[in-house]
Amino acid sequence: MSGHSKWNNIKNKKAKTDAQKGKIFTKIGKEIAIAVRDGGADPNANAKLRDLIAKAKANNVPNDNIDRAIKKAAGGEVANYEEVVYEGYGPSGVAVIVVAATDNRNRTGGEVRHFFDKYGGNLGQIGCVSFMFDDKGVIVIEKDDAIDEDTLMEASLEAGAADFASDGDVYEIFTETSDLSAVREALEAAGYTILSAENDKIPQNYITLESEDDIKNMNLLIEHLEDNDDVQDVYHNWENCDE
Repeated sequence: MSGHSKWNNIKNKKAKTDAQKGKIFTKIGKEIAIAVRDGGADPNANAKLRDLIAKAKANNVPNDNIDRAIKKAAGGEVANYEEVVYEGYGPSGVAVIVVAATDNRNRTGGEVRHFFDKYGGNLGQIGCVSFMFDDKGVIVIEKDDAIDEDTLMEASLEAGAADFASDGDVYEIFTETSDLSAVREALEAAGYTILSAENDKIPQNYITLESEDDIKNMNLLIEHLEDNDDVQDVYHNWENCDE
């Protein structure tokens, strides 16, 4: 699993403009609205909301913004967002899953289909590629001289993690999606600083793109999908995505 989690995609986008940061805040706000609607506004009783608060803080969202988003959602002051998943193929058969939060399915579906068509892919039916991915929680901790790898691995596994990996400048801890909150909270209680803790879709196999046109189109497809206001996450099994 190491080397292909969402963290590796995040690392490729470290230089965020203010506009892009604003998009991140907006996307997290939508997730909070859905979590509050489905599970209530009390993070102590809503594990999903607790995870999103941690995610927001990891993305430097001010506490006031987080509190405001929760209160607005609890008071019904936000649009009635629903989560919609789209599946399809990019250039040369790269599997792509798009998760959106939208108040207008027709608008979002039309825009997602347009990007697939424009950049050499095609939108498919639900289930056409999701079987190629495993749902996992992924916790990322930056390597530090003060962190002993064996101690961290032992603490992770004792907290309920399923797997542990050392990947470049970070440690990646993999969990079942239902165990993400508990493992994250246990590691935080043990004094570890967490860079990110999110549910991810890990590809079971990968596709390497050979042609410059395919690489260009796949980059453009991902870029336009991620820039779309309704799109929350884009998952794919493109191996050489750093090109």
